[in-house]
Amino acid sequence: MTSSHRHVEDLVKLFDRPRACAADLLCDRHPADAVAFTVVEPDLSWHDWTFGELRSRSARLATALAELGACPGDRVATLLGKSAELVVTLLAIWRIGAVHVPLFTALAPPAIATRLAGSGARFVVTEPAQRAKLGPNEDIPAHWRLTVITTGGHPGDHCFERLLEAPPQPSPFALGGDATLVELFTSGTTGAPKAVPVPLWAVSSMLGYQEFGLDHQDRDVFWNAADPGWAYGLYHAILGPLGLGRRSLLLHSGFSAALTWAVLAAFRVTNFTAGPTVYRALRAAADPRPPDLALRHCSSAGEPLPPEVSDWAERVLGVPILDHYGQTELGMVIANAWHPDLRTARRPGSMGRALPGWRLDALRSDAAEPAAPGERGRLAVDLAASPLMWFTGYRGAPGRFTEDRRWYLTGDTAAKDADGNFTFTAREDDIILMAGYRIGPSEVESVLLGHPAVAEAAVVGVPDELRGEVVAAHVVVRPGRDAGPELAAELQDLVKSRFAAHAYPRIVHFVPELPKTPSGKLQRSALRYAERRSR
Repeated sequence: MTSSHRHVEDLVKLFDRPRACAADLLCDRHPADAVAFTVVEPDLSWHDWTFGELRSRSARLATALAELGACPGDRVATLLGKSAELVVTLLAIWRIGAVHVPLFTALAPPAIATRLAGSGARFVVTEPAQRAKLGPNEDIPAHWRLTVITTGGHPGDHCFERLLEAPPQPSPFALGGDATLVELFTSGTTGAPKAVPVPLWAVSSMLGYQEFGLDHQDRDVFWNAADPGWAYGLYHAILGPLGLGRRSLLLHSGFSAALTWAVLAAFRVTNFTAGPTVYRALRAAADPRPPDLALRHCSSAGEPLPPEVSDWAERVLGVPILDHYGQTELGMVIANAWHPDLRTARRPGSMGRALPGWRLDALRSDAAEPAAPGERGRLAVDLAASPLMWFTGYRGAPGRFTEDRRWYLTGDTAAKDADGNFTFTAREDDIILMAGYRIGPSEVESVLLGHPAVAEAAVVGVPDELRGEVVAAHVVVRPGRDAGPELAAELQDLVKSRFAAHAYPRIVHFVPELPKTPSGKLQRSALRYAERRSR
């Protein structure tokens, strides 16, 4: 392998060309008989899909989409589960030079309507179980005149399987590295969803993380359990593996801890990545760990990983879970990297260092200047020193850039130590301000999760007449543990002793579950709303 800097340059040159072709770079250039995806069903039956099969089917669907009126630049949405049909559809969209708009299958009609309207998508590919969400209904009226393609058929829709009978497209469109490949909407957990245009050349950044952060090797049985309806799953369960030409698993099912254990064991997964929610669920599962795991790497992204979960993994899975950081607008940019050339001693609580091709810093709150080592600041990307930086702004709205365009502000806060290791502290919107103190929720939550009775925990700030805000904790207890005043007092004392006396939760709610987005991220906004309603 060349130096990391040279490799970054080579990736950018490959994808950022005037005549770059998405279908060629993501499918056609790979050996036709190489397995691209193994699609696993809930009963553990499976089917290997080769690049040749994906090429043939997507070329036929591309012809059919063009005949239906889809043109280069048009937005084509997908409301599909993790399946071969999803991958075929994506490649077909890119073959005609159109733009993919992901819709997660757990979205309700109002959220789907927001994304369809915001993108201007006129075409949607879906499956029978999801079809009713597309209307006509009060959210998606008939006058929108969507062209709907449904797998398995649906009255009045175009049948996905029938469209595959079209002749294959002779050659795919080559629109260049700057052409928009995907229009992905932010989750909206800290504001209204915004459309993020993802250019083709951004895949070079995704491959950088796939290789440097995840160390995805040819020999791996790689499984990213995140859903492709959201950034981490789309970027690194679909696009990253396609770009590398390396096999990836797709589980055609919703999440359950028991099924996750079964897939890890049955398919001898060696390289696994998922959000902390998945690892917490595995840790809390009643079923014991299967004896025949083959894991060599475990990674986590989406929210800070509590150190005790990684410690559990090292004992139970045989490998630690390494924490990584990114966002929809960037992809993955900071990691405790698995690549042997980038491995460093694991530091509890740290999400790692900037990956090759990126430079980030923690800026002072009052100036666009780096904060002192170890001091909390605004996490920002140095644009001039980040050749993989592809995001230039939301569609129809600017991004969070400083006036001189020197820095991109992620909206998160972090501390950077003298060795370049970053520790996430909070979303800027989530910071709790109490009597002049700035309290990061993740720090309190990490302490709460260290209690043996706690399965999940989330904290938010609630208004307080004296202090401005105080900390309120929402706690899910483990089965068989009593939730009451005694446990609440224990948790309060634990935070006082393990973090800071002023940051203990003055309010403790015991709840059956925490509100989450369809991708599994915590919805602090829902907790704040519940607090307001209870007052």
